[in-house]
Amino acid sequence: MKVEVVHGSILDTDAQVIVNAANSLGLMGGGVAGVIKRAAGAEVEREAVHDAPIRVGRAVLTSGGRTKFKGIIHAPTMPEPGMRIPAQNVALATKAALTLADEKGFESVAIPGMGTGVGGVAPAEAARVMVEAVRAFLPRMLKSVVLVDVDPEMVDAWKQQLGQ
Repeated sequence: MKVEVVHGSILDTDAQVIVNAANSLGLMGGGVAGVIKRAAGAEVEREAVHDAPIRVGRAVLTSGGRTKFKGIIHAPTMPEPGMRIPAQNVALATKAALTLADEKGFESVAIPGMGTGVGGVAPAEAARVMVEAVRAFLPRMLKSVVLVDVDPEMVDAWKQQLGQ
């Protein structure tokens, strides 16, 4: 599986599906979730909320709304909005997102830094557990993972973990 690191907006990535670092309630407030909601439309949040509660370690797929993507994977890192979380939640959310993308037959997925905003996980720690989850994943359909973030510290942390 090809792993690419990109500095920029997840909305500009070349992937079939994107990941929202969600909360278990499916609410899309600030951070990456807010950016995705503004681009995709409120209906995407309604779809996610309909499938709630989504426990950490699981993920749900919604439509891509008004975006170019075939879908949005909502992978909770926290049970409720605004919680500080352990890095283990980032690992669980990353694995859940990869698993769902693969099960749904997608060949490419874009994932932002998970848990590094309100979750309070340091970018270096998030990068470590995310890269471990990607390396440990054995895909059937998934061919490409794009790790993408607007934060240069997150991008550098992924590159360091990947030895780039």
